[in-house]
Parts: sequence; C-alpha cells; structure tokens
Amino acid sequence: MHAGDLAAGQAMTAALGWPHRAADWEQAFRLGEGRVAVHRGEVVGTAMRWRWGPRHATLGLIVVSPAWQGRGVGRRLVSALLEGLEACGVLLHATPEGRGLYERLGFVHIGGLRQHQGTARHTPPVALPAGWRLRPAGSADTPTMAVLDAQARGMPRAALIAALAAGAAAAAMLEHEGRARGFGLLRRFGRGHSVGPVVAGDAAGARALVAHLAGLNAGHFTRIDVGGPEPAAEWLAGLGLPRVDDAAVMVRGPVPVAADEARLFALATQSLG
Repeated sequence: MHAGDLAAGQAMTAALGWPHRAADWEQAFRLGEGRVAVHRGEVVGTAMRWRWGPRHATLGLIVVSPAWQGRGVGRRLVSALLEGLEACGVLLHATPEGRGLYERLGFVHIGGLRQHQGTARHTPPVALPAGWRLRPAGSADTPTMAVLDAQARGMPRAALIAALAAGAAAAAMLEHEGRARGFGLLRRFGRGHSVGPVVAGDAAGARALVAHLAGLNAGHFTRIDVGGPEPAAEWLAGLGLPRVDDAAVMVRGPVPVAADEARLFALATQSLG
C-alpha cells in the first residue's frame, strides 16, 4: 500500500457504509503498513497492520470491493499481512461476515466488542470517591498515557497514543491522590467525534471519564467502542449513545495480557485496538 492508494480505500469503506474519513485513513497509514489487491489498475481490496513492539500487532481496514468478494481476495490480503508475524500475538475485530475467514487462518474468538453511537447528551459528572479527581490533560501527560495504555492493552503503543493525543479535541486524566490512574481522549473520527481510548482501574473511573468526555461533545454525534461489559449498554444509552453494532474480538497467537491496575474500557478504533 502506498499513499496514493488511500483515496481508493476510503471510497471502498464509504461504499460499505463505514464512517472513515480521508483523514482517518491517512492517520492509520502513517502508523502502520498495508497491502492492496489490484485488478487492471483498480484497487479492489485493502488490508492494514500495525506493529506494537516485537511481540504484538493488530489488523484492520480489511475491505474487499463487493464485486470481488467470495473470490479469495480477502484471504490473500490477510495472509500477506501475517507474513513476518509468526512470533506475534495478532489481534483484530471481526464482522460476522469475516469471522469464518479469520478462523480458517488460525484466529480464535476471545470476546466481544460493542459499538455505541448517537447524539451525546448533557449529563451530570459521575461522583468519585474521596482522593480521586479528573483534570484536563496536556502534552506533558502523553508519556504517562502511553504507560497506562500499555498496561491496559498489553502491548506498547506509544506512537499511537502520541498521535491521538496530539490531535485530540479534549483529554482527561484520572488521578488518585496525585497519581495518574487512567485517562481518556475525545477526538475527531468518522461522522463526528469518538471517545477512546479510555483506560481506568475500575468501572467507576471509566464512567467518570466517559461521562465527562461525552458531555463535552453534547449535542453532537459521538461514538464509543467498548471492549467489555462496562460501561454498561443501558448507562451509555442514557448518555445518548445506544448500542448499534457488535464485533468479535479475535487473536492468533498469544493473547495480550493487561496489568492488574489498568483496564482498557474503550478502544481507540476497531482497527487499531
């Protein structure tokens, strides 16, 4: 994949109803690498991968033009991406249509992902116990965010966190008695803004971050991709973000292991993890 292929990739995702803007494709390409399937000079399929240190990777933006689906194009693209990742744990989020392909390539289902989106509502802040607080985050907090993200995601993604934080519309740190225990970002993505990643030690901290960041975008389209049971679907619906879709979390090789003190409650994107 070259920079000149991005417009074709974005056009294919738009045709499938995916929300990715040209800017979203460009950011993904800057952080990773990809393969394209070409027929008579026309891009008919794309797939991308992102390496996070020597032992981890994620796959995403795996798209095949409808006219070329069912002809093995997706399998060839993903197989090409997997070359050189034999020693890595490789994570992706699969649509129901793609799950069978990934299973045949050695991926196993380890969980689910919930996509919530809608017009965010003004909500009161979530009360935190004594000693806990939220505060705005700045550029000096980016290294701490990267450490927390690595603990929660189980893979080092400092370049990703730096890129997302630099372009964020808002960022918040969760602190306990002056020590950073979590963070969250609100950033431009797709049809509006996305809340994520969100890292916290428990559900209460995650809810405080999500309510704060979604509230900053009240009245506007907001999306969040939740990788576990919390924040709960009913609670997010109360923020104006109903559940609209699901995906399967799949891994080939070792499963990323999170530290006990940090959990990833909301993803950066389904592609990046």
